[in-house]
Amino acid sequence: MADRTPPLAVEELRRLVEAGDIDTVVLAFPDMQGRLQGKRFAARFFLDEVLEHGTEGCNYLLAVDTDMNTVDGYAMSSWDRGYGDFAMHPDLATLRRVPWNKGTALLIADLAWNDGSPVVAAPRQILRRQLERLARLGYTAQVGTELEFIVFKDTYEQAWDTGYRGLTPANQYNIDYSVLGTGRIEPLLRRIRNEMQTAGLTVESAKGECNPGQHEIAFKYDEALVTCDQHAVYKTGAKEIASQEGVSLTFMAKYNEREGNSCHIHLSLADADGTNVMAGSATDPGGMSEVMRHFLAGQLAALREFSLLYAPNINSYKRFQPGSFAPTAVAWGYDNRTCSLRVVGHGRSMRFENRLPGGDVNPHLAVAGLVAAGLHGIEQKLELPEACAGNAYTGEYAHVPTTLREAAELWENSAVARAAFGDEVVEHYRNMARVELEAFDAAVTDWELRRSFERM
Repeated sequence: MADRTPPLAVEELRRLVEAGDIDTVVLAFPDMQGRLQGKRFAARFFLDEVLEHGTEGCNYLLAVDTDMNTVDGYAMSSWDRGYGDFAMHPDLATLRRVPWNKGTALLIADLAWNDGSPVVAAPRQILRRQLERLARLGYTAQVGTELEFIVFKDTYEQAWDTGYRGLTPANQYNIDYSVLGTGRIEPLLRRIRNEMQTAGLTVESAKGECNPGQHEIAFKYDEALVTCDQHAVYKTGAKEIASQEGVSLTFMAKYNEREGNSCHIHLSLADADGTNVMAGSATDPGGMSEVMRHFLAGQLAALREFSLLYAPNINSYKRFQPGSFAPTAVAWGYDNRTCSLRVVGHGRSMRFENRLPGGDVNPHLAVAGLVAAGLHGIEQKLELPEACAGNAYTGEYAHVPTTLREAAELWENSAVARAAFGDEVVEHYRNMARVELEAFDAAVTDWELRRSFERM
């Protein structure tokens, strides 16, 4: 990765701490679910001790379920292994102010064991490994993520107390591209946009979406690791800002039977000079270079086997419905939103969009999957099939996995996944899926109660 100026330099942090403007420093890392986990430090202690030496965190943080329950099946962390610590080393390139929390700065950490070796199952390390493979070919990945969310007028506490039932969306009808619709909650959207800008993200726009209360705030693309780190900061920060404003928002993939929350991921490749190597000449088919055609063919070849990285939860698979703008077919097309893979742009803006991920995606894992799939296509010189020019929902294509169980089995048995990520990573995230499936299989749902309580 190229040298870059961090949003906040260490020297400026020292000055702000001395002036009393910063009193708290958060050191956190993205966990398996993409959530930021870590500690808040007194700023002076952070500068004196943690900045150079790092800190520790219990290794169960990469071996729990969504509810933070300790579960069996993880090789790296268990009761038998004593639930020891791993080290959290600050990545100074991620240092930034957190304007929605007074007097606060934040850094993302890389995880290592006590002997200095990396924690290979950590999402950030998984992505780093794939980016290093890509760099050996002379390329960097440029990535943009587009996160949708639904805003409710209820607080998070009220939502919890009501079992997340009967919540009041911030808009009552479809406000896709509606200026009036976004204007009705502009104070919240404006605060999120402006405070993310202060935190070092480059804001592009905000727009309404289809589901009542649904919105999207878009940020400019950047190098892959930077974008994924920013994605995690934004997701946490947006929830914190919403809470401070007395409302709530959700990024879950499918909140109700209407349109789900997507997270379309755009990716292009640049060479050492910053030139987009996916752009071909005027004579190349579709304006795509040979590199892009192989890279895109790799996406298709690995899409089903890597779906666990793009759709990691039970709820993720509820999005994949015909006519929903969420994909069902393993197909690609030019500016075709019915396909899983959509090619957009031309010349230096040439890129593809993976439309599988929902708002619940872990960006570090998903982008690692995109890069690994593309490398598979390049290494094997895979040929790109014909583009889908019509409705992919009704075409004769392989189907996107319809359940987490199907996706987990494909992942576990994938030779491509094991070659790219290694057995430890494959087994670690297969176990994550197993834990979620067992929890869901044991649960009694509202749907079952409504269908069975009186009528069965």
